[in-house]
Amino acid sequence: MGTVAEQVGALLATLGVGHAFGVVGSGNFHVTNALRTHGVPFTAARHEGGAASMADGYARLSGRVAVVSVHQGCGLTNAMTGIGEAAKSRTSVLVLAADTASSAIRSNFRIDQDALVTSVGAVAERVHSAASAAADVQRAYRTAVEGRRTVVLNLPLDVQAATAIGPGTEPGAADPGAPEPGAAEPHAAEPGAPEPGAPEPGAAEPVPAPEAGTRSRPDRFRPAPVRPAQASVSALTELLGRAERPVFVAGRGALDAGHEIARLAVRSGALVATSAVANGLFRGDAFDLGISGGFSSPLVAELISGADLVIGWGCALNMWTMRHGSLIGPSARVVQVDDDVAALGAHRPVDLGVLGDCGATASDVLARLDGAAAGAAPTEGVTPTEGVTPTDGVTPTDGVAHAGEVTDGHAGAAGTPARPTGYRTEEVAARLRESRWWNQTPTPDLSTGERIDPRVLTSALDSLLPAERVVSVDSGNFMGYPSAYLRVPDEKGFCFTQAFQSIGLGLASGIGAALARPGRLGVVAAGDGGFLMSLPELETAVRIGRPLVVIVYNDAAYGAEVHHFGEDADLRAVSFPDTDIAALAAGFGATGVTVRGTDDLVGVERWLTDPRGVLVIDAKIASDGGAWWLAEAFRGH
Repeated sequence: MGTVAEQVGALLATLGVGHAFGVVGSGNFHVTNALRTHGVPFTAARHEGGAASMADGYARLSGRVAVVSVHQGCGLTNAMTGIGEAAKSRTSVLVLAADTASSAIRSNFRIDQDALVTSVGAVAERVHSAASAAADVQRAYRTAVEGRRTVVLNLPLDVQAATAIGPGTEPGAADPGAPEPGAAEPHAAEPGAPEPGAPEPGAAEPVPAPEAGTRSRPDRFRPAPVRPAQASVSALTELLGRAERPVFVAGRGALDAGHEIARLAVRSGALVATSAVANGLFRGDAFDLGISGGFSSPLVAELISGADLVIGWGCALNMWTMRHGSLIGPSARVVQVDDDVAALGAHRPVDLGVLGDCGATASDVLARLDGAAAGAAPTEGVTPTEGVTPTDGVTPTDGVAHAGEVTDGHAGAAGTPARPTGYRTEEVAARLRESRWWNQTPTPDLSTGERIDPRVLTSALDSLLPAERVVSVDSGNFMGYPSAYLRVPDEKGFCFTQAFQSIGLGLASGIGAALARPGRLGVVAAGDGGFLMSLPELETAVRIGRPLVVIVYNDAAYGAEVHHFGEDADLRAVSFPDTDIAALAAGFGATGVTVRGTDDLVGVERWLTDPRGVLVIDAKIASDGGAWWLAEAFRGH
C-alpha cells in the first residue's frame, strides 16, 4: 500500500496526461517520481515559470493535458506568470502544487495558494484527504479537460504522506526506461537522433496515443458537442444566403472544427481567416487569408473590411483580431458562434449570437443550406428560440430574409446544390496568389551595414527553414515578423502565448511545443529582452537534445517601449549595451550564429544540412521605427 503522493501520480498516468514538466523540491519529489514510475515523460526545467510555459505549449499543440509539478509556496509563486498565461488562454494544464500542512501555520512556505491561483484565472482544487484523494484527482483532471481550464491541484504535505485508499494504490514497478530527474528523455538520448520508428526529420508525426489498457485518452472525458438551436441555424442560414462577400474568422474555440467550417465556407462562398492563436487552420485553402488583425497584409485587410458578413467561429472578434473594429465595414452584419454564452457579444455588439459548438453549428448550417437548395424541409427537433442570443437589442431575424427565401437559385448536377461563388471569385484567388502574405508585399529595406531589416531576415528564414515546422512566438515589438512571415503547415504548427502579454515565455513554450510535435523542427522567435529573461531554459533545450532553432530579434532594447514613448523621452531605462547572444548560446552548448546581413545566413544553412541540438540566431536588427501593428496595439492600453 503506497502513499497518497504515489496514488496521485498513478491516477494521472492512468487518466492519460501527456507530459510533465517541473522543478523538483522536497514537497513535490514523491509525486513527480510517481508520475515517472507510471510512464509519464518528465522534463526538468531550470525555473518553475519555464516549466509552466513548457506545459502550456505542450498542451496547446498535443491536445493532451500537461502537468506542472512545483514545490509549495515559492515554487508556485515562481510559476505564476506561466500559469496566468495558460489560464487566460484556457489551456488544459494541471499544476501539482505541494502545499503546507494545515497545522504548519508558521511555515516559511505558507501562503494562501488558493487565492493566488484564482487571482490569475486558474481553478484551485485540493486533495483533501486520503479517503477523497481519488475523487479529488479525477475532479481536477475532468475540469482541465471538460472545462478547458488550467487547474492547480494543491497537495498538502501531510495528506501526501498518508497511506492511500482506493484506486491507484497498487505499487507499480519503475519504468526501466524512465530518465533520472533532469536527464534527457530516452528518445532523445543522442542529440538530434530520431527515436526508433520515428519518421524522417521534417515529416509530420501524430502525437502518440497511450498503449491500450494502460493510459486513457482525455477525449473520453470530453462532453458531447453543444448543438445549436434550430432557430439559430435558420437565422445564420438566412444571413449566409443573403451575403455576397462573407468572411469567416476562426479562433481558439474552432481549432477542432476546421474541416466543418472549411466545407461551409466553400458552400457559402466565404473567405476564411483566423485569429493569431488559430494560425494555420485553413492552410492549403486557395481562399485562406491567414491571420486577421494587426498581422494581416494590406490585401487581406482590404478583403476582410470589404465583407458584408463577418462570422466569428470560436473567436472573440476583439481589438486584436478586428483592429479595434476597423476591419468590420459600416454595413457588415456580424455573427459570433461559441459554446460559451458569456463569450457572445463580450467584446463588441453582434447581430446574431449562436450558442453552440463550432463544428456542430457549421455542419447544421451546411445541411440546412443544402436542404434549402434541394427544396427539403427544415430539420425538426428544437424549439424555435432556444439558443438564440441577440445582443444590444438586435433580434436574430431583424433584417433577415424568411427561411423559405434562402436559396442558391439552382441545383447542381445530379441533384447536388449549386455552390455559390460569393467572395470566392477567380479575381480574388488571383490577387491572393500574388500578395496574400507579407513575404509577397514590397517594403523598403531598412538594413544597414551593421543591422538587418527584420522583414528581410524573417522572409529569408521562411525560405530556408523546412516547411514542417512548429513556430512559437514570444511577446514584444518584434512579434509581428515571425507571426506574419514564418508560414506554418497547419494549426498544430503555431504557438502564440500572448493572453497575458508577458515577454519571456517564448523559449519555454517553444520547448513544450516542440516536444508535442516531435516530427517537426521547433522554431522559437524572441526579442533580446524576452530571450535573456528566459535564458536558464536554454540549458533545458540543449539537455533535451532535439533540434531547435531560436531566432533572437536583438535591438538591444525593450523595443516596444522605445517606440511607444519615442525619441523625446528618456529611454536609458529601456536601452542596453549590445549583448553577444551567440557567445552566450555557445556557453550553454548550443550553436550560435550572429546575423547582421543576409550573407551571414550561411551559418544557418550550414546547420540545417545536419540539424543537431540548438541553433541560436543572434539577429542584430535595424530599427523599424515601431512595428506596423504597435501603435494600434498600444491603443488598447
